[in-house]
Amino acid sequence: MKAGKLLSSPFSALDDWSSRPVSVLGVSAARALLGFVCFMYYVSQYSDRRYLFGPDGVLPHDEFVDQLHASGTFSLYSWSSAPLWSDLVFHAGALIALAVMLGIGGRCGLAVHWVFLWSIYQRQTVLLDGGENLAYLVIPMLMLTRCYDRLACSTGTARRLARRLPGGVRAVSTPLHNLGVVAIGVQICLVYMVSGLYKVQGQVWQDGTALFYILRLPEFTLPGVSEYVYGSDTLVYAATYSSVLFQVYFPLGILVRRVRPWAALVSIGFHLSIAVLMGLTSFALTMVACDLIFLSGGIERTLTLARRARRRVMRRWTGSGPGGNDPGGKDAPGTSGTPDSDTGDAPPHDELDKVTAGLPSGERAREDEVPGTHPAAVGKATGVQR
Repeated sequence: MKAGKLLSSPFSALDDWSSRPVSVLGVSAARALLGFVCFMYYVSQYSDRRYLFGPDGVLPHDEFVDQLHASGTFSLYSWSSAPLWSDLVFHAGALIALAVMLGIGGRCGLAVHWVFLWSIYQRQTVLLDGGENLAYLVIPMLMLTRCYDRLACSTGTARRLARRLPGGVRAVSTPLHNLGVVAIGVQICLVYMVSGLYKVQGQVWQDGTALFYILRLPEFTLPGVSEYVYGSDTLVYAATYSSVLFQVYFPLGILVRRVRPWAALVSIGFHLSIAVLMGLTSFALTMVACDLIFLSGGIERTLTLARRARRRVMRRWTGSGPGGNDPGGKDAPGTSGTPDSDTGDAPPHDELDKVTAGLPSGERAREDEVPGTHPAAVGKATGVQR
């Protein structure tokens, strides 16, 4: 009897893991932020697009094609040497990035976005800061998840199409979603751990002076601030050693559920400081997007507070009372706590309420729980056994 219970327990846990999607809001926020990063890349280079990405620009079309053949990769910009074609691809990529940010297009749009992102990054590699490597890996993982369930402009088309799929196909949606969340979590942990262990081997990181040399490089200098930082021995030592310790032990913080949100918040602060001090904005925001999968519950609570604040502002703006009543004491249609007496219909809900109404029970309580972060599960996912 005891042996049967021990055998059934892992399968029960697996069934529970595969039946409830976790961190839906977190991956949706990650998708929106990645779309924003890519869209702002297009916007920041818009005035110089012909010089940077055009066939007659700083990297001529013939040399660009030769580089692609040498590296064995591809780019949509290599298909034609006509200036009109490069302009068309550039504008199409910008619009697709905007659609990803707004939550339009679904997984197919995300796949097309990856192709355009790869194409423009390959067209001008000197502008890259490292964030593109993580985006290449994370976007295919996001395609496994339900990252368009929240923070998206949904038209209902995907839902109607999903209803026509066989039941067996629909049943794998949740396990694939959770698998994608685990893959992103493992990937971000590997980035931190490998980066931290690599730093440990460097002499300047062991001496605690690495930040001094980094901030003195012209491309990583913030005038008026960098001088103050590297001019203080205390700040240099503290920042150098703390960054190494944080990166090495970040995966351990993710394994502990109560520590996980705080580890993600520290990571966000760490990379925002990199964006400000070193100017690696694309890289920093891409890392922040990946950290958001660990903060799904916090994002949910923040959105709830924002909704309440907006309702208070709207009530004050329209002169309504605390219960949604106007000064005359008569309920305005659709604003009181009871159905409208004239129509008999329930009052309209907030858009976010409409989205969250369909979530399974216990979803919000599990939003900040990334599946598979138990040490044994992470060991299996990474191939490392304890």
